[in-house]
Amino acid sequence: MAKITKRSDDYSQWYHDIVIGAEMADYAPVRGCMVIRPWGYSIWERIQRALDDMFKATGHENAYFPLLIPKSFLEKEAEHVEGFAPECAVVTRGGDKDLEEPLVIRPTSETIIWAMYKKWIQSWRDLPLLYNQWCNVVRWEMRTRLFLRTAEFLWQEGHTAHATADEAREEAERMLGVYRTFAEEWMAMPVLVGRKSDSQKFAGAETTYTLEALMQDGRALQAGTSHYLGQNFAKAFDVRFQNKDGALEYVYASSWGVSTRLVGALVMSHSDDRGLILPPRLAPVQVVIIPILKAGADNEAIRAAAARFAEGLGEGVRVRVDDRDNVSPGWKFNEWELKGVPLRVELGPKDLAAGQAVLVRRDTGEKKPLPQGELAVSIPALLDEIQAGLFSSAKERLRTGCRSADEYAGFRRVLDETGGFVYAPWCGGRECEDRVGEETKATVRLIPDDAEACPACMVCGKGPAKRVPFARAY
Repeated sequence: MAKITKRSDDYSQWYHDIVIGAEMADYAPVRGCMVIRPWGYSIWERIQRALDDMFKATGHENAYFPLLIPKSFLEKEAEHVEGFAPECAVVTRGGDKDLEEPLVIRPTSETIIWAMYKKWIQSWRDLPLLYNQWCNVVRWEMRTRLFLRTAEFLWQEGHTAHATADEAREEAERMLGVYRTFAEEWMAMPVLVGRKSDSQKFAGAETTYTLEALMQDGRALQAGTSHYLGQNFAKAFDVRFQNKDGALEYVYASSWGVSTRLVGALVMSHSDDRGLILPPRLAPVQVVIIPILKAGADNEAIRAAAARFAEGLGEGVRVRVDDRDNVSPGWKFNEWELKGVPLRVELGPKDLAAGQAVLVRRDTGEKKPLPQGELAVSIPALLDEIQAGLFSSAKERLRTGCRSADEYAGFRRVLDETGGFVYAPWCGGRECEDRVGEETKATVRLIPDDAEACPACMVCGKGPAKRVPFARAY
């Protein structure tokens, strides 16, 4: 069984041990890349399925666009190419011939999509286009960490086209709300929402909106972004439409995305020194039933009872019966704890005779005997209780992890002593933002819509200023 480093001893190693030990992912032969193993991929599938349903409920359709993008496409939007050029992987040969034009392996798909939108949009009647794609992207990261930052990762990217600026901006904000709902109701992970500073917005965007979560070590993690692109890409690719008055106008746009980074966020939000803890709504297996087989016992009766209980839970609960006979019950307990299954049901000869089973919660470790006839009713309610409890605990951690400072010296002291989000006055200037980053490794995580007005910046002493959350981040 995998050994897990204590979270308090080495958080980075603790995270690594869980991802490897729970068989979520492993390192690929290609530097910076990972192999997502079935347990990790099944978590991603749960994330994907839930989000896809939410996207379709808000009117979006799935499509697919090419992996390879002509290099000249990226160069059409100046901010875009400047932002992504250092991370691009470029193909220069096809087969045994040099390519006439190098092809970029997509770091994101705005450019190839807007080249197609030019063909598809002529009139206001063609709008809006509400498209999403599930795909992989490549960004040539050299300092990587499984799920959190890899050279290749999986994600979804929404790309929408609109007739007005208000519609496009509303779309970007609406999708930020969809992400927030998913983070809190499915991942049990509370988030802060707001817009990025100009220095941190997406390359080519007018405004970038973000969700920021707080991990157990006091660092922030960007959990998703949504961008109002204005007419930047429409102008770069000459995408115009005839409006209702008969005049030609450039299209307005949004884009938005989340990635397999969310799997890493799940690990760091809820897990402990025994391994992964999964919110029931995203757990591939919500309940594992372990028949405790012993020499001299009626093991076939125990197996039959376990199968009967699993069937009785119905299609609404994802359940697995672990009746392997080549490992001990204790081994199975540890393995499923490491994998984060929310509930374990133990069924041995004494339990069968007493007409009960023992339920063990992964989040609290609480053991509770329960009459066998109550399992089908009690287990779904208990899964809901675990989901709510994980969110409540994470919400309290976020509440206590948000602190305030007025002076720069005090800000640095709070940041070093406690971490978390430190709300402090900032004038909005790039020089002050850069100085904080260089001296503390903390960044402005977002600018809340309701940011408190302050008379002076903590760095330069000039006003006006707004109180915004700074944090060290992944």
